[in-house]
Parts: sequence; structure tokens; C-alpha cells
Amino acid sequence: MDEVFDVIIVGAGAAGLTAGIYASRAKLSTLILNEGAVGGQMVLTEEIANYPGVPATKGYMLANTMKQQAKSFGCKIKSNIKITKYKLEGEVKEIELEDGRSFKGKSVILTPGGRPRSLNIEGEGEFKGKGISYCATCDGDFFTGKEVVVVGGGNSALEEAVALTTYATKVTIVHQFDHFQAFEHAVQEAKKNPKIEFIMESELRGFYGNGLLQKVAIEHLPSGKTSELTTDGTFIFVGYQPNTESIKGLVDLNERGEIVVDSGMKTSVDGVFAAGDCITKRYRQVTTAVADGTIAALSVSEYLRN
Repeated sequence: MDEVFDVIIVGAGAAGLTAGIYASRAKLSTLILNEGAVGGQMVLTEEIANYPGVPATKGYMLANTMKQQAKSFGCKIKSNIKITKYKLEGEVKEIELEDGRSFKGKSVILTPGGRPRSLNIEGEGEFKGKGISYCATCDGDFFTGKEVVVVGGGNSALEEAVALTTYATKVTIVHQFDHFQAFEHAVQEAKKNPKIEFIMESELRGFYGNGLLQKVAIEHLPSGKTSELTTDGTFIFVGYQPNTESIKGLVDLNERGEIVVDSGMKTSVDGVFAAGDCITKRYRQVTTAVADGTIAALSVSEYLRN
């Protein structure tokens, strides 16, 4: 007879790993199914300096610590898999994989996370990986001694712009508003860095080059005037979109594709919970994902008891 897990967690970012830690420590048989690299967005973060109780650390190191902690309590983790079908109704849920395997669980926690949002403008697809990047940690080194553009005005944009000055000779931040949406300390750190320049109230309109990115078109919104800026690379940090395409129609989503949950992380389907960057929420930080994962696991424990 097939093993039926107490809980199957979909995704191994901060929320999924935390849910795995709490659920397995509560003696629930726990399986994490993960399509990408364990750690989610943490792996793409050069340094995490504001995780309470932990000195500044590399994102991948914090992710690995969480992974080992979950496994130490008996949590099973299967990575680099592809989910093809969800059966979330009924008392026993089932998740099918591309390789033909399927796993059953009495409950499910959805933690698929999110991904960088695209600008969807001319040339973006053409120059992806050829000058356009969404991860300073992954690609910053390729731009040593070069000039780059950073698009965005939130914490990620400003923090990654500062990180890029380790490699680049000049970083130009292009932002659509006349003010930033980042924490004040992030704004001040960027402003005091001599390698960083700012183009405000402006948006990119296109990417151009010959094989590799060579220049971008920038529109100054108040005047409508467009100019060109020569650059070796562009890093785009304009938010994330939830990885919920595969569960559309299975649980309630809002207009942005985020999973709708209550205060206990319960979705619209009995026995199915969700946590992390995929849910409706205002702030997306490692700490908020960890909190979501904790609540989801505790809610699962209560659900199974009842």
C-alpha cells in the first residue's frame, strides 16, 4: 500500500523549510517536493543581515542550515522534480510527478514562492542572460569593471545596487517615481555610495545591442522625452510574481495570482494551506515567510488532530 504522508509541502524556500521543521518535529510524517534549488529566493540573496539572532550570512548558507534542520527531524525532501498534477479535494490529497511517481498526503502546504517580475519591453527576451539579469548574486561578477543599470526602487533594487558596486565601476538606478519604496537605511546607503547615480521619474522602453546588450532607451515620464544610455548590463528588480500558474482553479487566487488564505494560512480547500511569497500579503521577507510556514504547520497539526 502507498505511504500516505501526514503533510506534503510543495516548495523548499524559507516558508516550506520552516513548515517542514515544525511539522516533522511535531512527529508528522512530512515530505517536501521542490521543483528548483532548495532555499528559494534565499539562494539568490548575497547577504542576509537582518535575520534575528543570526549574524550576517550568505543566503545559501541560511537555506542549507534550514534544510539540514528539517532533515534532522525526519522530514523527507525530494528536489529537482516536476509536478504535473494536483488532486487536492477529498481527505487524501495526491500529487503526481512528470516521472510517473505520485505521493499522497492527508494535508498539503503550498509554498511555491515567486519569481522576478519582467518589464515585458522590447529586447528583454533577446538579451536575457546576454546583459540582462534578475540576480546580482548570480551574475554580478560578470560585470567586473563595467557599467550597469539597476531598475527598481524597492529594498531589493537598492541593496543589490550597492552589492553590484563591488564589481561594477558605475551603477545607474532607474526608477519610475520621484521617491523610493525602500527602507530608509537602504536609501541612505545607496545615496552615499559614490559609484551610484540616479535617474528618477523614468522608465526603460527598450534594450538594444548586437548579440550582447549595449544600450537602453529611457523615457523621462514628466516630459515624455526618450534618451539612450550606453550600458554593459541591466539588473531588473521590480518585484516578484507568485508561482501559482499550476494551481489556478484549484484554490482561490486574487487578481494578482496570489493564494488567498486566512490567519491560519488555510486556503479555500479543506486540508490545504499555503505560506510564503505565494500568498496575499504586504511584506515579503525571509522572516515573514518563516512566520507563515510556522503558522501553516501548526494549523496542519490542529487540522489532523480534529
